[in-house]
Amino acid sequence: MTGYTRKAMAFAWMIGAATMAIAAPRATIDTGALQGTEADDVIAYKGIPFAAPPVGPLRWRAPQPAAAWSGVRDAGAYGHDCMQKPFPSDAAPLGTAPAEDCLYANVWRPAGAKGKLPVMVWIYGGGFVNGGASPPTYSGAELAKSGIVVVSFNYRLGRFGFFAHPGLTRENGDGGQLADYAYMDQVAALKWVQRNVAAFGGDPGAVTIIGESAGGFSVHAMLTSPAARGLFARAVIQSGGGPHSVTRETLAQAEATGTAFAASKGIAADDPQAVAKLRALSPDDIVSGLNLEAIFAPTPGPRTFSSAIDQPPFPTDAMAAYTAGDFARVPVMIGATSDDAGGPDGMMIKGATQYASALSGESVPVYHYRFSYVADSVRTPDTKGAAHATDIPFFFDTQAIKYGAATTAKDNAAGKVASSYLVNFVKTGDPNGPGLPRWAPFTDANPAMLDLAADGTAKPETVAVPH
Repeated sequence: MTGYTRKAMAFAWMIGAATMAIAAPRATIDTGALQGTEADDVIAYKGIPFAAPPVGPLRWRAPQPAAAWSGVRDAGAYGHDCMQKPFPSDAAPLGTAPAEDCLYANVWRPAGAKGKLPVMVWIYGGGFVNGGASPPTYSGAELAKSGIVVVSFNYRLGRFGFFAHPGLTRENGDGGQLADYAYMDQVAALKWVQRNVAAFGGDPGAVTIIGESAGGFSVHAMLTSPAARGLFARAVIQSGGGPHSVTRETLAQAEATGTAFAASKGIAADDPQAVAKLRALSPDDIVSGLNLEAIFAPTPGPRTFSSAIDQPPFPTDAMAAYTAGDFARVPVMIGATSDDAGGPDGMMIKGATQYASALSGESVPVYHYRFSYVADSVRTPDTKGAAHATDIPFFFDTQAIKYGAATTAKDNAAGKVASSYLVNFVKTGDPNGPGLPRWAPFTDANPAMLDLAADGTAKPETVAVPH
């Protein structure tokens, strides 16, 4: 072998090693080592277990610690989204097959970034019966390019996420933690972030939680729950309803709902083996056709699904907690779309302003917005405004993923404006930054609101405060 050949082979080996290093970044967290992927200057780690699979005897239990592993775990693909009957909508179609083993997190970070980066944690919507972290629209890659770490995760849905039964109450396997398993998953994920996000370059002291629709309701729950105190520093609520937009059930009422569901599966209320028989049902039997379409369809007989169970440590009356000052006092960004569910006087639009008023009255920095932009490819002469959930791709700057070849330059400009405000808020607790129209904080004396307007720009306005 000539000297030239040896040098050429050595050079080729170095190039290959460098390519492998770029293609296979690694991080080590409290349960083991992970191998992620890198593309377009963003490193991603997907399908990371943040809790044990909630299956078998762990169905309807608080999330348990994830098992450690040896070697290096492949973190190149999403884990399963949580068990559900998918909803036939193109708002955010799932990217994985749903399964009961679903408690997985995903992380995106900018490649080559130094120091501690602020962190954004996404909580998806879907009426607590649909949704997941895998939809391409929810990718954190574009936001990560702006210098933040983005985390998403799955939480249990439907009767897996909210369920009570007298037998479970008697079993009491988690010392009083009952019924609100979806919220328990969210707290477990936030605790996982606190323990592990530094391994991805994130700052656990600069975590922003953000959620839309049911995710927005969840942010209210995290703001008002003592179980989530200290786990985040800022909060964003997108279309998170209003003071009277949920049907609250006591634990006793939810037990009756659970008993009715068991009866629908031939399990008697007084059966001493009721819990064992419920846990023996297949995941499809537990779903039993439940999804966003089904919960709004009239059905005969008693209720068989609960979605808001007033059980400590998760109060369901966020407004009462805000006005009593019993919540995490962090900066809040809150708003809705211009043609959101219920219309101008509905729970989303009116509710966002009501909550903004209540929070600002407790001396919390509040930034109120309205999202009015409609993508060029879907706007028609009959379009009233931006529909529920259509703001998400623009805040994530993933409108080009959502609309594909139909995406216009104006769509992309609208995405840059919306995502810039969001990233600024994640970084500092203030959405303002160079090149953006000034967004004043909301107070009752100055009820400022930023309209992310139909022409793709941002326009400061004021809004009437409903009471």
